[in-house]
Amino acid sequence: MNPDDSSFRPTRTERDSLGEVEVPAERMWGAQTERSRQNFRIGGERMPDELIRAFAVLKRSAAEANEELGVLPPALAACIATAAQEVADGHWPEEFPLVVWQTGSGTQTNMNLNEVIARRAAALLQASAGANAGAARVHPNDHVNASQSSNDSFPTAMHIAAVQQTHGALLPALAYLQETLEDKVAAFADVVKVGRTHLQDAVPLTLGQEFSGYAAQAADARTRITAALERALAIPQGGTAVGTGLNAPAGFAAAFAAALSRHTGLTFIPAANRFALQAAHDALVDLSGALNTSASALLKIARDFMLLGSGPRAGLGELLLPANEPGSSIMPGKVNPTQAEALAMVCTRVIGNHTTITLANGLGTLDLNAYKPVIAYSLLQSIRLLGDAVHSFATHMVAGVEADRARIAELLARSLMPVTALNPHIGYDRAAEIAKLAMREGLSLRDAALASGHVTAKQFDQWVVPSDMTGDC
Repeated sequence: MNPDDSSFRPTRTERDSLGEVEVPAERMWGAQTERSRQNFRIGGERMPDELIRAFAVLKRSAAEANEELGVLPPALAACIATAAQEVADGHWPEEFPLVVWQTGSGTQTNMNLNEVIARRAAALLQASAGANAGAARVHPNDHVNASQSSNDSFPTAMHIAAVQQTHGALLPALAYLQETLEDKVAAFADVVKVGRTHLQDAVPLTLGQEFSGYAAQAADARTRITAALERALAIPQGGTAVGTGLNAPAGFAAAFAAALSRHTGLTFIPAANRFALQAAHDALVDLSGALNTSASALLKIARDFMLLGSGPRAGLGELLLPANEPGSSIMPGKVNPTQAEALAMVCTRVIGNHTTITLANGLGTLDLNAYKPVIAYSLLQSIRLLGDAVHSFATHMVAGVEADRARIAELLARSLMPVTALNPHIGYDRAAEIAKLAMREGLSLRDAALASGHVTAKQFDQWVVPSDMTGDC
């Protein structure tokens, strides 16, 4: 027996343009939501909560624009706006059961919002009109969806959700990571260490300089994502079915954008060309691309932490990683770079999501991209995961990491690459001869240099000073 089958619990009859359908009696949704629920039993990935809340803000803004332009009477518009705001505030989450894998325009999720808001608005209208007013009727299409189409509303909701979540969570997380890394730049400024290129010893630098590269990458990610967000502030609402604005009153796009900006605190504007934003989602691909590049940078940082913290005795062991939890169920005392691993896994997901978003955008045909739900799902997942992982990495890894100064000094003393400082004095070939002698005979660089006869002890001590090789940046 399928517990989700409405035949095993009380139902009510709802009607849409295709006829009647039985809906669970306790639910607020209507016929179109129920048809989608029954016809698309694919996976379990529901439409993201961020998208549902953004859509609800959209419905409130549309109701207010429709009231302003005389499309809806004030009392009806007010009840729709109130009901929509309740959804935006997180009420009735169980009333939005539809999965991502549905119609590519997102029509069924749009109607899910319309039906739930209409039913709630009708109850509010009834309460405000009094017991003798008769049954209040709010129509999902004619009233809640007035002046709109799924084809302009769903992509607008995508933009709203993406911009809100990026501003609200991801950018602050990146700012926090940048600040935490900059704290370590200062703390490690005096720690001279072996540089490494090709995973081989290279000339010295400071650990602070190495961390300054990570801080700069975090700053670049913020700049990159912020720039991409600017394009996402342009929205296609007002284009209705194909971008022409059929059935929307003159001035609706501007009135809607103004209302939306009031409610979100973000400056959304009508698209210069609605046809482009309904047929394709290039701005969201740009945003995903910024996330993709940032994920690539963060993946490199995470991997470096793993490598620099490897050991602690049989690896590089230059970083002392925070011991957040036991690292093994069998090996006592083991500490693993778990935060770096989590961030790395999130980065691979974000990079994969960008491929999905890129393909889904390119698969749009003629006047409508019909792959909107998977674009929305993938993009919002990337924003959410990256924001969470970056904040966790900064809090539980970067803030607590320390330099193993003794280990760093030991490795620097054993390195042969400070021989590079001799090049200007004795030439590359003689300096290479010293390095090879040290490697072959197991000598220190200083002993090999003196044995070569090319430099004196005084010259070596004057010319080969690792701290002088790190520059002033």
